[in-house]
Amino acid sequence: MRITLTVWLLSSLSALAQPREIGPTANLSQELAALTPGDELVLRGGTYTLGTSQLAINRSGTAALPIVIRGKTGERAHITRPNQNQNIADISGRYLVFRDLEFSGGSAGLRFLSNASFITIEGCNVHDTGDVAIRANDSGGTYDGFRILRNEVHHTNDTGEAMYLGCNSNACRFANGVIEGNWVHHTNGTSVLQGDGIELKEGSYNNVIRDNVIHDTKYPCLTLYSAAANASTPNVVERNVLWRCGDHGIQVSQDALIRNNIILGAVNDGISVQSHAQVSGGSGDVRIVNNTVLDVNGAGIAVRGAMAPVLVANNAVYVQSGAALFVNSSGTNVTFSNNVGVGSGMLGAGNLANDFVSASYANLPPNDVFPKTGSALIGAGLASAAPPDDFNGTARSTPTTVGAYQFAAANPGWTVVAGFKGTMGGGSAGGGSAGGGSAGGGSAGGGSAGGGSAGGGSAGEGSAGGGSAGGGSAGGGIDSISGAGCGCHTSPAGSALALAFLVVLGRSRRRLRA
Repeated sequence: MRITLTVWLLSSLSALAQPREIGPTANLSQELAALTPGDELVLRGGTYTLGTSQLAINRSGTAALPIVIRGKTGERAHITRPNQNQNIADISGRYLVFRDLEFSGGSAGLRFLSNASFITIEGCNVHDTGDVAIRANDSGGTYDGFRILRNEVHHTNDTGEAMYLGCNSNACRFANGVIEGNWVHHTNGTSVLQGDGIELKEGSYNNVIRDNVIHDTKYPCLTLYSAAANASTPNVVERNVLWRCGDHGIQVSQDALIRNNIILGAVNDGISVQSHAQVSGGSGDVRIVNNTVLDVNGAGIAVRGAMAPVLVANNAVYVQSGAALFVNSSGTNVTFSNNVGVGSGMLGAGNLANDFVSASYANLPPNDVFPKTGSALIGAGLASAAPPDDFNGTARSTPTTVGAYQFAAANPGWTVVAGFKGTMGGGSAGGGSAGGGSAGGGSAGGGSAGGGSAGGGSAGEGSAGGGSAGGGSAGGGIDSISGAGCGCHTSPAGSALALAFLVVLGRSRRRLRA
């Protein structure tokens, strides 16, 4: 019996481990329609040109056996739709992984329907779309457990958001997601009407937006509204770098923790906390700590209409002409503490040349805002307000440094450039990547830090799953968000083995009881 069981297990695992590989001449719609839990569809290099018919992906895997659709390692699979009257793909279902693929053309790029959840988009390149690149904004449900990891999203048109997540007026929500390590740029073309970098709509909650590089947008680089009924699980915005934002750098109304971000310049405010027509009760319940903000003539950090507490602490804020810190119509709801910089407002005096290695008001890299020896930022922070780590993911220690970096003799991390952020620290809230090495350079594994490729060299062929999209939560209330997570993953084959073992064990126990 033992030998028979072993043979059965090995044959089952062998069947599960075999990905199906296709080329550009295959019927892509037909291949996608045949996928079942645990399947892995590998697209060889080449151009997959779509016609006028809808490309609908309506399949579901499971947490243990996700469906994986990916480009072949070392090759470039490019799915394109010349016709801008149809989206590239309309996607529903659960536990789907899209990895190392290039998408271009169409109207919207990847459109997720209202029942889509636990979706991973990793190492992809979405560009030159007729409208929004990645959208999850069909009314009537909650988009749960998305992982949008290390993708390049750029050169959109029309409304032009790189990512439009959730719905106006809380008609749908984007929840428990991780948007990490992406390079978002050039949503500011002449045809673009709006062009946010990443927009997280009203009612969306418990998301982590982390380690992204966002620049050259027409609207704010990052736009958030409120978590509405889920205010106890606010959104976290951390360790991102932003520049040449066409409006504010970060715009938020309520229910957010904004920490360890670097903003090199924006047309208006670096960080703006403000009310919005879709958000009831004005602005508030926002913590803004240990950010570094440079701005030419807007406010560095502005708070307007706060009807609930807002904490602004340990920020390095340098404004060439204007207010470093600005507040109005907020009564006593705003607390400023231990901020340092240049410009008017309640902050300690700083000096741009003396406080940073090589900073300027140029609104783009090269712009080194790591604190230099003797900087007024060193030891000037409030330890109780500081995050556990800094922009590099380096653990903070006392004395507390003001701004996005913890002081050291030299910057131990990534140099800010246009491309993917490298050496990202900390575990993803809700599990790490959805398997394999992340594409696109940096510490996540191989690939060039930029380039227009569909994700660069993924670390190995990748198993048919990896960490299921939708693990742990991003943390509790606004004072307890740590951003920590398991970062673990399980391959479908391993899950099948475990499941088979449990089934056999259960049968054996039943026989013993009998």
